[in-house]
Amino acid sequence: MMAAVTAAGQGRSVLLVEQNPMLGKKLRITGKGRCNVTNDCEPAEFLKHVVSGEKFLYGCIYRFPPSSTKAYFESLGVPLKTERGRRVFPVSDRAADIAEAMTGDLRARGVRTVRARATGLMTAEGPNGPRACGVRTDRGDIAAAAVILATGGVSYPATGSRGDGHRMAADTGHTVTALSPSLVAVETAEDLSDLMGLTLKNVTLRVDAPGGKKVFEEQGELLFTHFGVSGPLVLSASAHMQEAPVGTYRMTLDLKPALDEKTLDARLISDLRKYAARDFCNALDDLLPKTLIPEIVSRSGIPPRCKAGEVTRDMRRALLSALKGMTLQPAGFRPMAEAIVTHGGVSLKEVDPKTMMSRRVENLFFAGELLDADAYTGGYNLQIAFATGRAAGAGAAAAAESLKERKENTDMSKIRIAIDGPSGSGKSSLAKNLSRELRLVYVDTGAMYRTVGLAVRRAEADPHDEAAVAPLLEGLTLEMKQTDEGQKMFL
Repeated sequence: MMAAVTAAGQGRSVLLVEQNPMLGKKLRITGKGRCNVTNDCEPAEFLKHVVSGEKFLYGCIYRFPPSSTKAYFESLGVPLKTERGRRVFPVSDRAADIAEAMTGDLRARGVRTVRARATGLMTAEGPNGPRACGVRTDRGDIAAAAVILATGGVSYPATGSRGDGHRMAADTGHTVTALSPSLVAVETAEDLSDLMGLTLKNVTLRVDAPGGKKVFEEQGELLFTHFGVSGPLVLSASAHMQEAPVGTYRMTLDLKPALDEKTLDARLISDLRKYAARDFCNALDDLLPKTLIPEIVSRSGIPPRCKAGEVTRDMRRALLSALKGMTLQPAGFRPMAEAIVTHGGVSLKEVDPKTMMSRRVENLFFAGELLDADAYTGGYNLQIAFATGRAAGAGAAAAAESLKERKENTDMSKIRIAIDGPSGSGKSSLAKNLSRELRLVYVDTGAMYRTVGLAVRRAEADPHDEAAVAPLLEGLTLEMKQTDEGQKMFL
């Protein structure tokens, strides 16, 4: 949608092909239906939150930063607000307001929309190699001077993101890197079902890769589920667990990141003295959520019915370890259908970062999640979509204008192409497609012969008698006209 309004804003005629009954179906469910439009930060800070494609995105994020995204939607009459973590939402908390604002902008700029499913790309051989010249759909072919693929990834397939764009890119010779779920919940080897529904705020999650190298560490919110863990912390961490099998990573939770071990130990001594007469399992109410206490007691190895006043120094150290280093063993990601974004996509090496045009197929452009670029949760991925869409729309508009100028500067009036072959071999179909591609006039010579045949028939001459037919041709006038029903020959 952003690519379309951008190209139309530069005076191009734009057709948007959409398979869903309404535009922005995926946009309408983002941010749990609230739509986290962008993240209110400067480009340099923004790029720190990009997981894949930071260098590639550098130019387009600086040309169309979060401030431009905010200004765009506010210019369409959608007031915005900024919440914790610099996350920007519509004041109404309705993602539909964002989608409808863009839909209205498309109409205002004259963008036409056709409901169809794109099934393939049309290409022709140009002076610099293959060139995109249209799109094949389940409702017929659509010719175009430039084509932008912005089909999304493969997450949320119910919205139409079923990998069509990746397949079309691969069919035209592009490399598509391995696709995997990102910003997705993690299943754990441990059974955490007793903790299901428990949300922990202000905890620190660390992820270590095989070999022990830290790949992620951040403080925030985590949610326990029936299958493992989720929440903003886990979603962001999943983006850093892509280079090796998920099960080879290790996750560690610091439940009290605000307290160093010495301070936390002093706190434990105080609580254990305070509840010295209680069983140990009932002495941690001031420190932990009630649901979490049995899990920590179990991990500490301290007998639950041991009196709090009898907890030894070594026991306390084991408890400290459980609180500052609650380990979790990932067993896998949740299914792709539950992922917020797709990791992987069209190789960035094959795309011009300034215009988003393919380096393999001229006048073919890419935008959004289809590309091998993704970021943390928090409005960053939608901003990437808007910024790359803006770049692709501007690039496609310029390419279409350039193609138009090249065609206008080519003297096509000197070109004549004749196509011959057996009856029923497809001469007419080939000629029509070729004339449309080269912007030449198509002449149906078969219709001309049939018109001559009609004249001979009316003169009651024998069509096999050359001597009788030749004089009729001298006074014969044929006229070719373009009508609402197509090309017609008139006698």
